[in-house]
Amino acid sequence: MSFKSLIFRNLLKNIKNYYLYVFALVFSVSLYFAFVTLQYDPAMDITTGSIKGEAAMKVSSVLLIAIVAVFLVYANNLFIKRRGKEIGLFQLVGITKKNVFWIIGVENFVLYFGSMILGIFLGFASSKLIMMILIKIIGINEVAELRFSTEALVQTVIVFAGVYVLILMLNAWFIKRQRILSLFHTTSTSEEKKHKVSILEILMGIIGIGLIIFGYYLSTKLFDGQFSIMEEMFYAMLVILGSVIIGTYFFYKGSVRFMFNLIRKKDNGYLSVNKVLSLSSIMFRMRSNSLLLTVVTTVSALAIGLLSLSYISYYSAEKSAKNYIVYDFSIPNEENAEQFTALLEENQIDFHQTKIKMLAVNSDISNIVQTSLTDIAWMEDSQVPIIIVSDNDIKDLNVKEDEAAFIGIESSLGTFMSVQMGKFTIYGNTTSYDLNLNKIMEDKFVIPLRVGDGGFPTTVVDEKVFQQLSKDIDPEIKHEFTVSIGVDIEEEDEIEKANEIFQSSIGVWAGHESQLETFNNQKQNMGLIMFVVAFLGLTFLITSGCILYFKQMDEGEQEKSNYTILRKLGFTKGDLLNGIKVKQMFNFGIPLLVGLSHSYFAVKSGWFWFGTELWTPMIIVMVLYTILYSIFGILSVFYYKKLIKEAL
Repeated sequence: MSFKSLIFRNLLKNIKNYYLYVFALVFSVSLYFAFVTLQYDPAMDITTGSIKGEAAMKVSSVLLIAIVAVFLVYANNLFIKRRGKEIGLFQLVGITKKNVFWIIGVENFVLYFGSMILGIFLGFASSKLIMMILIKIIGINEVAELRFSTEALVQTVIVFAGVYVLILMLNAWFIKRQRILSLFHTTSTSEEKKHKVSILEILMGIIGIGLIIFGYYLSTKLFDGQFSIMEEMFYAMLVILGSVIIGTYFFYKGSVRFMFNLIRKKDNGYLSVNKVLSLSSIMFRMRSNSLLLTVVTTVSALAIGLLSLSYISYYSAEKSAKNYIVYDFSIPNEENAEQFTALLEENQIDFHQTKIKMLAVNSDISNIVQTSLTDIAWMEDSQVPIIIVSDNDIKDLNVKEDEAAFIGIESSLGTFMSVQMGKFTIYGNTTSYDLNLNKIMEDKFVIPLRVGDGGFPTTVVDEKVFQQLSKDIDPEIKHEFTVSIGVDIEEEDEIEKANEIFQSSIGVWAGHESQLETFNNQKQNMGLIMFVVAFLGLTFLITSGCILYFKQMDEGEQEKSNYTILRKLGFTKGDLLNGIKVKQMFNFGIPLLVGLSHSYFAVKSGWFWFGTELWTPMIIVMVLYTILYSIFGILSVFYYKKLIKEAL
């Protein structure tokens, strides 16, 4: 038999085992090619002035290469070990290691580059759809077109050819270092089967759970005032990250095995077929897979967390714009406001104008405001500058002459600072006023964030006090704005036209902001980030799911003889399949649940920095990730079903 015939027959024989590997390779190539095509698409460098996404795409393409390369190398390593006996037989019949490497290399070449050609075609065909999705997400005024990018083709071929060369080098190293006898035991020795749970494993299990709980607890205290300076917060974040990752590794190394062993002891060794096929199998293999599962869990948590945070920002864009800009248009300059409103009248656009005068004064708020951040310089001073407005300018809010109200507290600032009722003092140039803070309205914003005091609450005082202070201003206190003029358009369908007038006339001045423009910018920036994170997250989801599936294929082949024995003992096919279903729920469910738990606590600790809504965006992301991840668990059940049928 010639080498060509041998290669052809081997390829046909093994293609049934490689189908998911081929799918993952085709998917990876198509995803990468489509992604790089976006990088060179003219729509990503919009001349009409919304985003510049090329830099983000380049960084993301590098991360995409890393994810795909690690996956392909790992998958190849699993499959080359599964072919250990075949490689050993080749050498037994007199084929040299060099020729064995040549046979494997040619097979991989046909499989790899055939999949790559198919992947490039599918990537090209789907690039327009992906571009349409991106345009829809970021809301830009562009038309998606089907473009074939030569630059993307060259980059894709170079990248995946490099990965192929790396795979060849690893295969050559594997074949060279293996002896013929060891090749016949590569699969049987690939998993550790240690039946007795040691004291060390029990300790590792307890420590692992303890470290995870400690990391979760510390994350809940990160922004509640426990850490007084930024350096402490940074070190706390490192401790949380290290604690959770090490705890996860110990959890897989000892906790799962220890807990399952307790269940076995409780049953005094009388196990049902479900427990034989699920608990027993998992506790014997979880330890050897602990590093892989830790990586899968950590990166899954990272992907879910980043996607949740970016979706929170995207989902909250409109509400954030309304909180921070307050009006359709903010103009802290009377002359510019008159110019803009004159243009609105000229274009017959009805509007409503709100004018609020502001004063910057010194105050002593140490009695009512507490913060845990000792490295905030202005909080160390006994006199802190604040912005005050008159209650005459605030609708539905009246205060007495000796009283005051705080309104509009930016959510992230509220995590470092607590405000309580009590007395405080504000200072003019020559006089001071002792006021009683008796009302706090956190969600009532009347001055845009940039025009006001950067998220610090605006202080509302009686009109008489405001007038007295306006005549007694301390000349040393400087504030960029003295008035906030808000313009609201009466008819919603005329806002876009008004925004065009605003941008073409006075939109470039400091503090002059459009709520619609701010919303669009937030939507575009966070939409692009969300798209990129989702792209990378989907790639990792597919690759990690395939890796876990490959591991199940490997385990299934090793346990095939067990199904024959169990069937002879009287268990039905249904009994075996039910046990396999329970096993796959644990195999795929444990990493998923741990990853979701990690991401929940990570997002929960600092979500308020990214937007105003938590639960809806986070739940949507987690549900979608769970559904997609579960597909691989279902596929593995079907594979085991086929194995059971063959075994019987």
